[in-house]
Amino acid sequence: MIAVAHRGDPYVARENTLASFVSAIASGADAVELDVRATADGVPVVIHDATLKRLWGSEEAVAEVTAARVAELTGGGVPTLAEALAVTAPVRTLIDLPERLPVTARAAVATVHATGAEGRVYYSGDPGALRAVRAADADAEIALTWKRASRPRASLLAEVRPRWLNYRFGLVTRATVVSAEAEGYRVAAWTADSRRSMRRLIGLGVTAVTTNRIAALRKELDRREAAIPGRPG
Repeated sequence: MIAVAHRGDPYVARENTLASFVSAIASGADAVELDVRATADGVPVVIHDATLKRLWGSEEAVAEVTAARVAELTGGGVPTLAEALAVTAPVRTLIDLPERLPVTARAAVATVHATGAEGRVYYSGDPGALRAVRAADADAEIALTWKRASRPRASLLAEVRPRWLNYRFGLVTRATVVSAEAEGYRVAAWTADSRRSMRRLIGLGVTAVTTNRIAALRKELDRREAAIPGRPG
């Protein structure tokens, strides 16, 4: 099973920063999830929120300032996507696109290709953004983010052509996993932070779990693997 570090290792270092990604990889992440928005000059940068206020204390909206201004306001704390991809090179990278804007999706895809990272990157986020990813890259690997108990619409699945169905963790049941796998999809779950939730998802047979507590998830996976008969423990 794949252990995905949500925004890096946010209990150790500030989320969506290079230090957070380094910590997550050191703690055993198989993949790092990061959020991308575009600046006023079209540069994809790594931040979840529309403004800099929560993490960096500035009221500025990311989309209304240049990448240079973002760097100035955050002391270089908000990396560009290109910088983040260089740091996460040892593992897979899940690019989450929290806003619908096609221009952001296209900028992210262009950066991925420009840095030669397409073989280790996959995408999640707003369905509108994922449509733009698919339009920009016919071969992109997509994890369709889903927040409802109902199954994604057949028309959306046909348009996005995801490899993964990426569910809010509380929605996942054994039936969810079995039916998805029968249709050729992998199942991912986000964002599980309690050990109880992690163990439940592992037991259900999901392929990936996203967490803010990557070291705890790694321990749960290692414990599970050690308990398999015939495995050295």
